[in-house]
Amino acid sequence: MHVHVKRAGALIAGSLLSASALADWQMNMSPGVTDTSNEIFGLHMTILWICVAIGVVVFGVMFWSIFAHRKSKGHKPAHFHENTVVEILWTIIPFAILVIMAIPATATLVDMYDTSESEVDIKVTGYQWRWKYDYIEDDFGYFSNMSTSRDEIYNRMEKSENYLLDVDNPMVIPAGKKVRLLLTANDVIHSWWVPNFGVKKDAIPGFINEIWVKVDKPGTYRGQCTELCGKDHGFMPVVVEVLPEEEYNLWLADQREAAEKERQLTEKDWTLEELVERGEGVYATACAACHGQDGSGGGGGAFPSLRGTPVVTEDIQAHLDIVVNGVSGTAMQAFGAQLSEADLAAVITYERNAWGNNTGEMVTPKEVFDYKNQ
Repeated sequence: MHVHVKRAGALIAGSLLSASALADWQMNMSPGVTDTSNEIFGLHMTILWICVAIGVVVFGVMFWSIFAHRKSKGHKPAHFHENTVVEILWTIIPFAILVIMAIPATATLVDMYDTSESEVDIKVTGYQWRWKYDYIEDDFGYFSNMSTSRDEIYNRMEKSENYLLDVDNPMVIPAGKKVRLLLTANDVIHSWWVPNFGVKKDAIPGFINEIWVKVDKPGTYRGQCTELCGKDHGFMPVVVEVLPEEEYNLWLADQREAAEKERQLTEKDWTLEELVERGEGVYATACAACHGQDGSGGGGGAFPSLRGTPVVTEDIQAHLDIVVNGVSGTAMQAFGAQLSEADLAAVITYERNAWGNNTGEMVTPKEVFDYKNQ
């Protein structure tokens, strides 16, 4: 008896603690910030109340029948078979209800798939494990990588407010403009999802999917990849920054200028120190998740160590080939299309001169460019 009392007390205490911990918990969907998300919410509420009404009628009749025609009151069970009127009614009524539900659902779906008359077009490409955003009309693009530190992930420091939902380069779109997103993937199936927009679409290799968003309220909106796309699936956030049109135009001009400067880096005369410094940042973003921040490898041997190994201390052309083209049949991706010539040269140079490798060798962006175009 004493044990049961203790268990009951623990259960009550746990329930109270849970109630305080879930102060912001809600049962219903969020209306979101776009017309699409509000249409979905309105459709959800319409269908919900139809289902509630059906439940009240069906269970009301059932409970009344059980109570009013119970055996204790002397009622005898009826024995009958086919009733044409009843069969017609229970066919027509559900059909009519489905038609009533289908009309607003179809209208919402048609609106969700209408990507015509867009004012901004952005190509979204999923990679393991990041997103690339290409602004088609403006001839520039960039990668969006999770910026949550490994110290937070491995509990070496306090987790931030937006743990696993921060990126270095968010997608930026103008407020009040219809933006068409063309989704694809480079390796496996990913899925781009922002709850507040009411959109979620698969990014499939070799296939283009379309969605659109129009957000009137400036702000920062967060989502995630919702397809199980590999070991770092949970480290592939989506962040969209919505700017007023004037600020967006200024940002667009800055991005065009930065893209032009990046293209010019191929012709620059680089020093070893400059490449190593740039390469450290590229490695932390693109390589550290698999090979380790200190180059020691990981994944139970799936990702080899880069410290003192032949691939980064001997044939420099072989090293370049692996980074640019990847290794077929392994987890090593081809970074030739993911990184610029300057970043490729920098990360290769960094790997050959970090963690005690000290080869003193460097690869220039021009050499990478020539290699990719030979």
